[in-house]
Amino acid sequence: MLTNQDRRLSVAPMMDWTDRNCRAFHRALSTRALLYTEMVTAPAVIHGDRDRLLGFDAVEHPVALQLGGSDPAQLAEAAKIGEAYGYDEINLNVGCPSDRVQSGKFGACLMREPELVADCMAAIKEAVSVPATVKCRIGVDDQDPEISLFATVDASAAVGIDSFIIHARKAWLKGLSPKENRDVPPLDYALVRRLKRERPHLSISINGGIGDLDQAEAHLRADDGVQLDGVMLGRAAYHEPALMGQVDRRIFGETTPDVDVFEALERYRPYMAARLEEGANLAGMTRHMLGLMHGRAGARAFRRILTVEGVKPGAGLEVVDRAVEAVREAEARKAA
Repeated sequence: MLTNQDRRLSVAPMMDWTDRNCRAFHRALSTRALLYTEMVTAPAVIHGDRDRLLGFDAVEHPVALQLGGSDPAQLAEAAKIGEAYGYDEINLNVGCPSDRVQSGKFGACLMREPELVADCMAAIKEAVSVPATVKCRIGVDDQDPEISLFATVDASAAVGIDSFIIHARKAWLKGLSPKENRDVPPLDYALVRRLKRERPHLSISINGGIGDLDQAEAHLRADDGVQLDGVMLGRAAYHEPALMGQVDRRIFGETTPDVDVFEALERYRPYMAARLEEGANLAGMTRHMLGLMHGRAGARAFRRILTVEGVKPGAGLEVVDRAVEAVREAEARKAA
């Protein structure tokens, strides 16, 4: 069962990014970070290809399933299915602002209906024995975040939910694209800290605009007397995954050495080999690695080899080996 300590650092659910290959790659860098799936809608889980949507490798644990939806019965059924697949947590998306989510009355739209969120969470909690959690914004459109955030959290807390991940921005459902919603609305970290101060019995993790582990550590310090329970990284973990190699030591206090980029690739290699044996294509795995060599000599050659060679029919691990060798040669030349 997940504990608060397990939530000290997590990687955000990101559509088209945090698929099973991405999660296995991130696990090669950190044994402790809590990983999240992309959002999957409850109807898709119930009626769709479950192995494709929910299948994952045992190496990914601890891993949470994020569901989208607003029908308590559907969410309960989908949560049961997710638990049966072995997920360590079921999370409800109350923050995604995309048009598709708006038309389906879930995601960030639910910030307007805290009692419906509570009904959904009560149904999920009743259906599963693993933790049921909420990921939300601080509000949408013209809502007063000081009212909307507390209303959403308090309604779910009243039905027994005790863990929340707060993306510290509003979502603007009209006038901003999903991409703009990740950058344009101002961050209000202070409001999230106030929530923890006034609701100390709840587990509160903070998300949004956190660019590196220095910032993550700063959020986890209790300089103002408020001890947040966790930090969720999004794009930083994806675009510069090498930072994940320091997470176990810096965030979780492990005494094991950091995982460098070359060791991470060796750890990821058995997973890639097994997936290739199953008929998966190499590019589906290597696309998540393109930022791994960020800032190093040979990084451009690394990306080029993976993107050009990795998409070819029959591409195998020899492509990864060539990409790694290009970095090692470039670093050797730089050091000479």
